[in-house]
Amino acid sequence: MINTNSLGILGQLYFNIKESFKSIYQNSNFYEKKISKTFDSNFEYKPSPHLLSSIIKYQNKKYKIEDFAIESIWQKNLSSKDYEKLNNFFWFFSLDLKSSKKTTQSVIKNWISNNSKYEKKSWGFDLTAKRIISWLSNHQLTYDDSEQEYRSTFDHMIQKQTNHLLNEIKSPKEVENKMIGCAAIILTGLAYKNEKQYLLSGLNLLKNIIKSSIDNQGFPKSRNIRQLIFYLKYLIIIREWFKESQNLIPEYIDETIYYLGSSYAFVWQNIKQDIFFNGNFSSENKEFDQYLRRFGYTFKNQINELGGYAILRNKKIIIAADIGSTPNKIFSKDYQAGALSFEIFSNDKKLISNAGYFSDGNNRFNKISKSTASHCTLTIEDYSSCNFTKNKNNLFINKGLKVTKKNIVFENNYWKISGSHDGYLLKFGTSYEREIEFYPEQMKFTGYDKLFRKNPNKEIKFDVRFHLDPSAKVMKTQDNKSILIEIGDEGWKFSCENFDINIDNGLYFGNKNLYKENHNIFISGINNDKEQIIRWEIGKL
Repeated sequence: MINTNSLGILGQLYFNIKESFKSIYQNSNFYEKKISKTFDSNFEYKPSPHLLSSIIKYQNKKYKIEDFAIESIWQKNLSSKDYEKLNNFFWFFSLDLKSSKKTTQSVIKNWISNNSKYEKKSWGFDLTAKRIISWLSNHQLTYDDSEQEYRSTFDHMIQKQTNHLLNEIKSPKEVENKMIGCAAIILTGLAYKNEKQYLLSGLNLLKNIIKSSIDNQGFPKSRNIRQLIFYLKYLIIIREWFKESQNLIPEYIDETIYYLGSSYAFVWQNIKQDIFFNGNFSSENKEFDQYLRRFGYTFKNQINELGGYAILRNKKIIIAADIGSTPNKIFSKDYQAGALSFEIFSNDKKLISNAGYFSDGNNRFNKISKSTASHCTLTIEDYSSCNFTKNKNNLFINKGLKVTKKNIVFENNYWKISGSHDGYLLKFGTSYEREIEFYPEQMKFTGYDKLFRKNPNKEIKFDVRFHLDPSAKVMKTQDNKSILIEIGDEGWKFSCENFDINIDNGLYFGNKNLYKENHNIFISGINNDKEQIIRWEIGKL
């Protein structure tokens, strides 16, 4: 019998052989001739750089091109991050427009001279896509008032790089990179109007990305909030390019923006708070809101459940919960095992918070932040509710879970969010059900965490964690039955009558690839019954 390890080794061997042949092909004269088939076409549509302000981090200090024209900068042994920054040319957006056009164009000429043929490192897919977007969008420095010989070289190189993107568009596994590549291909098609094939190919690719990655409600199939905003930003940029170039905007682009915008209103604009589920951490969405207002985009959504999330709110309180099943494995790179976890905001301060997300897959904190223990929900025997498997530097879902029995009640004096998941059924023979109630007049939350077991043949240990913002202060009462929480100028009391409650130190990943120390409250116990109900309360003092 062939075991799983043997299949894994064979799979890796096949992948290595495939990559070797691909490398030989891409470095061959045959590939060079293929991507060098360009057309004598004029750069007609000149996109405005400010259309990209939603994705570009502009520096307050403007740089002079002379600082980057020194050959030694390009020849240094750079870190991979600095190499990418230099070679994607997005730093062009931070150049002073008084910079010398001649010097800017000489930098591009030198780059072309050293990188005219495909080379894996400098022609990486997303690197190439960003370079095309930057060169075309910064035309005031990169193209205008240039000599004919330079223009011909520039036009040829833009098209050659675009040909490479078209050849490689199916290779990137990350949909974000495909979207950036797709945007670059579409921009080339709009900029070089005579070359209709670029535009047609780019639009067909965009349709496929939308169809394969976004569900019918306008939410990414990954259930990732940051990916939702990423898609929305790039689709709006593409739409604005069509509008500015006086081309007819495809109807499906408008339709997708409408649905994505509606989802954006649900997860952000209605609450103006970052909810830490499935790859999310503190954002700069307020800047994106300004961008949307500037370009006349308005989105609305008044529903309480979307994309596997429930959000209930009034003027003082917000409660958000993850009541969705795990996404398909291919969309699970940033998924966190926090099914049925929740967060509470009181007067714009986060009272109960998931730990956040550490996005760097090379860091051990990434795995920690994906664990169920980093969320405000229940764990059994310190296991997460779903299993992950490593592929290169990323953790993907190996065994997922389903959320059922969802119920949401939202009335003036009573709120409820409930659901059940089967994440612990296979390993521990246990179903987990959670019910959270809120009584607005009393400013009190009541929770019920329930374990159901058909055959409780051995004891299992469980913990229910409630993570807190690093600014929160906590103190246990003398009777050991309650914990006081101070957040801002508010006081709250957490209590649980029948189980031990304690305060533990933890890690907070609310800011990108950073961590702080924080506290979490946890209920712990042993179960050996068919049914176990853990009741807890959070009330305002």
